[in-house]
Amino acid sequence: MSERLEDIAARMTAGGKGILAADESTGTIKKRLDSIGAESTAETRRDYREMLFSAEEAMRNHISGVILYDETIRQQARDGTPLVEIIASSGAVPGIKVDKGAKPLAGFPDEKITEGLDGLRERLAEYYELGARFAKWRGVIAISDDLPTWGAVKQNAQALARYAALCQEAGIVPIVEPEVLMDGAPGDHSIDRCYTVTEWVLKTVFQELYDARVSLEGMVLKPNMVIDGKNARKASREEVAEKTVRCLKATVPAAVPGIAFLSGGQSDEEATAHLSVMNAGYDVPWTLTFSYGRALQAAALKAWGGKQENVAAGQRAFAHRAKMNGLAALGDWKEDLEKAA
Repeated sequence: MSERLEDIAARMTAGGKGILAADESTGTIKKRLDSIGAESTAETRRDYREMLFSAEEAMRNHISGVILYDETIRQQARDGTPLVEIIASSGAVPGIKVDKGAKPLAGFPDEKITEGLDGLRERLAEYYELGARFAKWRGVIAISDDLPTWGAVKQNAQALARYAALCQEAGIVPIVEPEVLMDGAPGDHSIDRCYTVTEWVLKTVFQELYDARVSLEGMVLKPNMVIDGKNARKASREEVAEKTVRCLKATVPAAVPGIAFLSGGQSDEEATAHLSVMNAGYDVPWTLTFSYGRALQAAALKAWGGKQENVAAGQRAFAHRAKMNGLAALGDWKEDLEKAA
C-alpha cells in the first residue's frame, strides 16, 4: 500500500530535522564547481552529491528530505548504488525539482512566471517510479516600490496550485515555494515592504490551493522569511523572526504540517539564527524548519574542493551546518556553537 501524503509530509517536517536542497540545475552547479576550480562533469557532480548523501551522521540525525535534480535522481554512486537508495537508507525522503525555471512573463516587464506544467503528470509518474515521494516548484516574485503586479502574483499562485494538485494525484507531496526575492534588483526594499508583499502572495497562494482542491495536510510550504532587501539590511534577528511569524500566522492555515524556509540569499549563520529565534520565541501550529541549499552546502563544497581525498573534510563541514540548523529547528542554536566546528 502506498504511503499516505500526510505521513510523508510528517516525515519531511520531523522535529529537529530539515530538507537539503541539492536540486541545482546543471548551469547552477557548474558555477558552484567553478568556484572551487573543479570541472563540471556528470562524474564530478555525482561525486559531490554522493559526498553529501553518504555523510551518515548528518543525514540520519538532521536531514529529513533531499530535493534532487533530474540528472541526480537517475545517478548511481561509485559502487553502483542508486543515489536515491543512499538517501532513503538514511531515513530521509527523496524528492525532485519539477519546474522548468522562471521565464519572463509576457506583458509584465521585470516579472517572471515559472514554466513546466506541460507534461508534468507524466513526469511525476516517472519520478514516483524512480523513488521520489515529494516534489518542489518555485515561483519567483520580484519586489520593489512598484512590483509585484497583481497579474504576476495571480499567475504564479495559479501555477503553484496546479502543480500541487498534480503532485497529490501522483502520490507525491508538493513543496509549494513562493519566493519573494530578497536579493533581486534593486534589493533596497524595507522589511515592512517585504511583509506587505509576502502577506499578499501567501494569501493569494492559499486561495488558489483551496480552489484547486489541494489537501493542505499533504503539502509543505517553502516561503521566504520576512526580511529587508540585500542592499538595505538593518533589521535585527528579533525583528525578522517577529515579522515572519506574524505574517505566517495571518496567512497560513493550521492544517499545513510544516513550513520549511528557504535561505534566499542570507548567509549560512544568518539563516540559522533567524530560524532558531523563531522556534525559541514563538508558539506556532506548524513545524518551522529549513530547506536550504547554499546555506547547507557552501562550507562543504569549499572543504571538499573537488578532491576525493577531501571527502571526509567535506562531510564534516556538511555535518556541522546540518547540526546547527537541526538545533535551530528546535530553537536551541547558540552563537558559540558555531565556533565549535
